[in-house]
Amino acid sequence: MAQQVSVKRQQELQVQYSTYKNNLQQIAQKIGDVEQESEEHKLVLETLEPLPQDRKCFRMINGVLVERTVKDVVPPLKTNSDGLKQVLDDLLKQYKVRQEEMEKWKKKNNIQVVQQ
Repeated sequence: MAQQVSVKRQQELQVQYSTYKNNLQQIAQKIGDVEQESEEHKLVLETLEPLPQDRKCFRMINGVLVERTVKDVVPPLKTNSDGLKQVLDDLLKQYKVRQEEMEKWKKKNNIQVVQQ
């Protein structure tokens, strides 16, 4: 009977470990996506900065290409870029917290990872 409890406990720990790892992977994926989008915003802003303010440019809004001027496009782009940086900071904090939780859980349950 003790053997069955031990096997059941081992399976529960494996499920919990998998859940922790999956959560960390999902957050890491989101971090990568936000970093990529932030870099795209940065590149566009760097391209538009030296241009005259009244120059025509195009912006994709909800899948529709809209004609605007540089002075109309730059402020919302900066706002979006700042928002992405904030989201990225929050995701990095969340990742660190989850990673610390996982480490505490591993120590508490005496988990040793054989293969990562």
